[in-house]
Amino acid sequence: MTTSRVDLPDSRLPDMLHRARRDPAYAAFVALRVGYVVLPLWMGIDKYVKVLNTDWPGYLAPWIVNLLPFSAQTAMYVVGAVEILAAVLVALKPRYAAYVVAAWLAGIIINLLTYPGFYDVALRDVGLLVGALALAFLAAIYDRPWSRAGAADHHARTGRSR
Repeated sequence: MTTSRVDLPDSRLPDMLHRARRDPAYAAFVALRVGYVVLPLWMGIDKYVKVLNTDWPGYLAPWIVNLLPFSAQTAMYVVGAVEILAAVLVALKPRYAAYVVAAWLAGIIINLLTYPGFYDVALRDVGLLVGALALAFLAAIYDRPWSRAGAADHHARTGRSR
């Protein structure tokens, strides 16, 4: 018994994957977008379930813990919620959300640089920040901006006023 490989015509491939094969910059945009949805979502959820790390509060610099009106663990729950929100925003509108992620990473880097023993993690996060900026730059090309004209067209089609 022999099996043969079935090649689907390009018209059956999802448009995104077809475009990514033809346009390496678009492929980079898709890869970064997926990465900046999956990773923050995963890390945010882990702040609650603690599978990857059981001591998330240990990453908070002592001076930040001293400023908090609540426990370090509660702060990490807030961090987790922000990370989950960032993932959702990148999924919906990477053109703008990538800058939010980059700013969030800058805050994390500042925290880590003020706390000895986490310089390696801070350096990793610098790389993630650069990736978030790359996503923002590519999203400026591949993700349509929000516009008033778009909202006006939507309102005209639905019969609703602004």
